Amino acid sequence: MKRLSLSLLLISLFGFAAPIFAQESIPEEGAKELMLEDWKRAKAYTLEYVDAMPADAMSYRPAENMRSFAEQMLHLSQGNVGLASNGTGAERIYADVNLEKSEQYHEKEALKKLVTECYDYVIKSIEEMDASILSEVIERGPFNISRQAWLNKAFEHQTHHRGQCAVYFRVKGMEPPKAKLF
Repeated sequence: MKRLSLSLLLISLFGFAAPIFAQESIPEEGAKELMLEDWKRAKAYTLEYVDAMPADAMSYRPAENMRSFAEQMLHLSQGNVGLASNGTGAERIYADVNLEKSEQYHEKEALKKLVTECYDYVIKSIEEMDASILSEVIERGPFNISRQAWLNKAFEHQTHHRGQCAVYFRVKGMEPPKAKLF
């Protein structure tokens, strides 16, 4: 009897919880608009990080085996371009340049200009893409995922590296920019 009661309880819980965990289907054009809103917000948030870090701290590393602040931002930017290009089909900018190792972008103003340009590339590429291709599967190396998944990976990647930069501020005794969830 206890087993039956437990089984019925679990079935009812899952039955009521299923709608909470179910992903709502968003039309492709709506998904595109949501992505654009998120990327514009992410651009503003990332630029707050660049603005908040002092110019003389672009080469700062919390530990020897970590990227400098500028290298983090350059890696984030190059990832934005590469992954978003897979998603939108737009021709990559800086395709033949290792931005992270390009010393010319390690100064604050040059870094800010490049970060802005890379976010603008992603935003423009999404704006110009036909939303009907979001479900098209694109293969790159061992990965075989939809264009929308590539764009989601790009967003996740930049969020991850910007989040790592919060530690740079904390170790320097500074407060990182406040989160921009909305």
